[in-house]
Formats: sequence, C-alpha cells, structure tokens
Amino acid sequence: MASRKCHCALASLPHGAEFRFLDRLDALVPGQSGTGEYTLRGNEHFLRGHFPDHPLMPGVLLLEAAAQLAGTVAQCDPTIEPLKNLRLTALRAAKILGAATPGQTVILKARIIGRMGNLVQAQATAYINGQLILQTEITLSGDSA
Repeated sequence: MASRKCHCALASLPHGAEFRFLDRLDALVPGQSGTGEYTLRGNEHFLRGHFPDHPLMPGVLLLEAAAQLAGTVAQCDPTIEPLKNLRLTALRAAKILGAATPGQTVILKARIIGRMGNLVQAQATAYINGQLILQTEITLSGDSA
C-alpha cells in the first residue's frame, strides 16, 4: 500500500482542519477498507468543556472520526464516481465502550459493507492500545455526480 495513495485520499476530506479527526491513513484498499489514526493532543477546543478537570474526546466525535474514515474509503473507489456532498446520514448499533484522553492515539478501522445508489454502508471500529472503544454501523449519503 503506497503512502502516497493514503496521503492523497486523506487530502480529499472536505472537512476543515478544525473538524478533521483523521491525522493519517495507515492502510487503504480503495472502496473496501481502511485504517487511520487520530491523536488527541490536549489543546483541542472541545476539550475545554468536556470535561475541564478530566478531558475526554466526546463519543460523538469518535463516531465522526469513524464516518470520516468510512467516507474516505468509499470516495476512493476507482470503479465508482465519488458522490458529491457525502455526509453522515445514520448510525446503527453504535456502542461507545471507552474514551480517548489527551496524548492517546485512536486507531480507526472501516470496511464498506454495501452500496446502493447514493448510499454507502460501513462497519467501523476504534481502538486505543489494542482495546476496542467504539463499534458502529454507518450510513453515508451523497448526491450523484
């Protein structure tokens, strides 16, 4: 897996830097699966209120990170035209089993399990130090090109 391919895929995320929860892609099988990382540095604006004396990455942002990875994997499929305005549409069977604290690196994994028209379905997980902290099924939708 060429790191150039991963870098180009990550650069295609539509999110601004302040709302990007993928620092790098470690593996990418375009249109099928991917693995990425996000390191919680401790200076993120959302940590000031969540929680001031015991900062944790909000679970909803872990879900967003998983959706960003799933979207990156889906949009890189060389056999399907990328969808415009791809966005998180639904979550199913989401379980937040742990938390990320400053200094920790979240390892995210996503696998595309289905596509139909402008819908993409994926399974995603997140780990810290090998321990599962998130599992979910994600539906993304976009506009046809």
